[in-house]
Amino acid sequence: MNDFTIHLGPQSHVEYFADHGEDDWSVTLADTGATTMTGGRVKRIARHLDGAFIVTYGDGLANVDITDLVAFHRAHGRLATVTTVRPLSRFGVMDLGSEGVVKRFREKPQTDGYVNAGFFVFEPRVLDYLNDDSVLEAEPLERLADAEQLVAYRHDGFWQPMDTYRESVMLNELWDSGVAPWKVW
Repeated sequence: MNDFTIHLGPQSHVEYFADHGEDDWSVTLADTGATTMTGGRVKRIARHLDGAFIVTYGDGLANVDITDLVAFHRAHGRLATVTTVRPLSRFGVMDLGSEGVVKRFREKPQTDGYVNAGFFVFEPRVLDYLNDDSVLEAEPLERLADAEQLVAYRHDGFWQPMDTYRESVMLNELWDSGVAPWKVW
């Protein structure tokens, strides 16, 4: 929420350049390795955790209500919560009748299925499902689901991944225009 400089070495300290309104925040930057997969990254920060914790991939933007997400997680009592969304189709869809007759066009409709939106709340015991080589969205989440310890928090608001150059341009245009739906502050 403000600019800072981290001074490393024998006289290490952090220098802040502006006040901010947040209280009781701490940020730890941890080097988990350049080639470590998503589950391994979470596993490698275990020593910095104290209680339930929030994880995000960092390559998507959303207006998820974090307070509501955490309250939902606490209410269900399971080990893990994954935020899920129903994204829009990347393409327009044609509904076809018999003999291939086009009945109607639907421009980029919302998909029927839910996808992992990349915002999680985990209890410390989730670390038992991880190892240094694990891919979070593969075996660890599958094992949590098999154990009925993974619950989906449905988000109906804005969500957009930024996996491609096209998506990056689109999201930056939204930001520059002043109508970024993920800006909730």
